[in-house]
Amino acid sequence: MEQLKAIKVQPGDNVAVALVDLWKDDTVDVEGDKVKLLTDVSAKHKLSLEDLAENDKIYMYGVLVGKAMKPIKRGEVITVNNVKHESNQAYKKTEVTSWNAPDISKWKDRTFKGYHREDGQVGTKNVWLFFPLVFCENRNIELLKDVFEKELSFHKGSKQRTLLRNLISGEENTDVIEETETRESPVFDNIEVKFITHQGGCGGIRQDSASLARLLAGYVNNPNVAGATVLSLGCQNLQIDIFKEALKRINPDIKKPVMIYEQQQMGTVDEMMNTIIRESFAEIKKANEIDRKPAPLSKLKMGLECGGSDGFSGISANPALGYASDLLAALKGSPILSEFPELCGIEQELVNRCVTDETANRFIELTRAYEQAAIASGSGFDMNPSPGNIKDGLITDAMKSAGAAKKGGTSPIEDVLDYGDYVTKSGLNLLNTPGNDVESTTAMVGAGASIVVFTTGLGTPTGNPVAPVIKVSSNSTLARTMPDIVDIDSGGVIRGEKTIEEMGEEILEYVVKVASGETTSKADALNQDDFIPWKRGVSL
Repeated sequence: MEQLKAIKVQPGDNVAVALVDLWKDDTVDVEGDKVKLLTDVSAKHKLSLEDLAENDKIYMYGVLVGKAMKPIKRGEVITVNNVKHESNQAYKKTEVTSWNAPDISKWKDRTFKGYHREDGQVGTKNVWLFFPLVFCENRNIELLKDVFEKELSFHKGSKQRTLLRNLISGEENTDVIEETETRESPVFDNIEVKFITHQGGCGGIRQDSASLARLLAGYVNNPNVAGATVLSLGCQNLQIDIFKEALKRINPDIKKPVMIYEQQQMGTVDEMMNTIIRESFAEIKKANEIDRKPAPLSKLKMGLECGGSDGFSGISANPALGYASDLLAALKGSPILSEFPELCGIEQELVNRCVTDETANRFIELTRAYEQAAIASGSGFDMNPSPGNIKDGLITDAMKSAGAAKKGGTSPIEDVLDYGDYVTKSGLNLLNTPGNDVESTTAMVGAGASIVVFTTGLGTPTGNPVAPVIKVSSNSTLARTMPDIVDIDSGGVIRGEKTIEEMGEEILEYVVKVASGETTSKADALNQDDFIPWKRGVSL
């Protein structure tokens, strides 16, 4: 079967997406409509299906995504030079929530092998976490990381370090570089030791420290964490009591060991570090005794992320992930959709999917407050698309948002959470975060995500210290170019070889394997442990 050259995503759209490079004077078939091209149209970009006058509205994914800045002819490419951002806004819930759930008969008895915690949560990893309450303790965290990683873990020396060593020693053959092993086998086989540093906890405003406390408390409560070692200086804004109160707010009866050390009360660095190492090692040894056991898929909390998006993301990887999200929601699991600046223009659809008026109103309030804060700082949601997004066909924020929101599927929205809140309900949850990849992923894991699926069209090496991050490419070119970061290739959807539903099931199958420890995500294999807290109102 001949591959389609262009598609219209929804019946009411007045633009089509080029699936391959198209050339001026060619004629392309769009659902039986023969359109002669007046300009070249690169793959992933859009062409107008009708003559548009200045200020005419442009629709894609069935929603308003832009407005013509000048007349655009049928068959002409749309660009940042002839189209600008335009979107509809939501003010209240206008429809009763309804949903045709997908068939889950083949999934309802499936399990994954996870780590069961005393509070009923089940993790996909077993992590002992070290982190500071303030940036003043970052050096001590780094010292602990150096000690524990070298002595506990089976790490291979990097090829780059070996290359430099050979160059320094005058080795002539530097083309063949072998990895060197620092230990024959790991000391523990059922626990990972991970480390977080950050630039917060003092300075700035007190609200920043309170927000950071809630985020860090969420990491401790995350089902992937067996326990934590926490370092405090003593005089910082983020006091130990503030952190403890944040943890109590999330889980009043937490059973995990949480060991907190305050440097200003412990004497010299050597005395403090020796105590931390001795006591942490004893708890890590106990945590290593926790084994994986079967758990229903309802115990999965799955973050839905996209980054480095392209013009194919909204028609391949994102809707496929959306179908996987719908499957998990139907199974009573908890998918999490975040990135509020990338929900711009489809708010009404999301509001109508909220199960209660209260939830709908909370979403509207959080979205509007965020947008107004961005405007007050001299920016706005319309400035969200990155240069890479624009180059690959996402020329307005509403266009980017309409495709990005496909990650959330079609299921009802059970809860709307602000940054620092923790997921407690089954079904789709909305979480207020920036669109920034790492800030958003960081926040979803702090809200309890035990695994994250990350779609990308351009390639993003983001990972997380606590939760596995699975990468899904929107196109096969990316999967071939960056095979070390891509776990799943959804390019078959673009070529017409797979349906969205087939691709969604493939994603969920892979999620189960990673959640069970049968497969390691590429981000974990690369030790890609990224952590960036959000300073409210500063980031999109």
